[in-house]
Amino acid sequence: MIRFIHLTDIHVAAHGAGPPGHKLGNSAILHRMVETINAMPQQPEFVVASGDLTDLGDVESYALFRDLVAPLKAPLLMALGNHDKRASFHAVLGNAGSDAPYFHDTVHGGLHIITLDSSIPNHVAGAICEPQFEYLTNALTRHPELPKLLVIHHPPRIDPTGLPWATLDMGSTERLAEVLAGHNVAGILSGHIHINRVMHWHGIPIFVSGGLDSSVDLLETTDLRLVEGTSFGLCDWHPSGLNVSFVPLTPEHREIGVVDRARLEAFS
Repeated sequence: MIRFIHLTDIHVAAHGAGPPGHKLGNSAILHRMVETINAMPQQPEFVVASGDLTDLGDVESYALFRDLVAPLKAPLLMALGNHDKRASFHAVLGNAGSDAPYFHDTVHGGLHIITLDSSIPNHVAGAICEPQFEYLTNALTRHPELPKLLVIHHPPRIDPTGLPWATLDMGSTERLAEVLAGHNVAGILSGHIHINRVMHWHGIPIFVSGGLDSSVDLLETTDLRLVEGTSFGLCDWHPSGLNVSFVPLTPEHREIGVVDRARLEAFS
């Protein structure tokens, strides 16, 4: 089994925008998340942060993000989302002076992880540019013995009638399906919509984590109602497939009881 962590929509802010103190509490949530991961008895092979690392995309916020995640014991793999700004990200965490899309691939714990940049400057919706599709096509031929794990901030657009800003555009979605066809894809990790959701798309599981900022009230069908609540994905890769459990982080749950290990093992 390979264990890893999926974080998304962190929205760290070094200074607020909008209401007083807006997003400034996200730093404390990320700090708590790092402590939680480092305290896990079984350390993850790696941690994925699938975009919207900062809220405003400014250099100061990326520097704050860098400092907050520095204590992580596990390797951190990052993607960019619509709140991120490429030039500021590269100035602190990438290649200073660049404003290019941020995409890459690596191998950790028997998985080949391919990360794409679905952000479009000054847009909420997502898309994948042609150079990235060329990169993805080539990357899929590397490490053919390993299952592929894709990290893309915007999930593919499964419902053509859905809100267009909530996903990749239809062109990118259809092209992505074509490029991935026939490959061993363990899953796609996404964020953006602040919802814990699992979808199946052309036989590929898509795991969308609610993230570290806020949650969307799914029972409000007219307006977009944001409510308190953060979570992360606890991911276990088995030869039979990828299992993701959505773990609540805040608000902190009140304990109502504990069943000890010996009693658990005695259950039949």
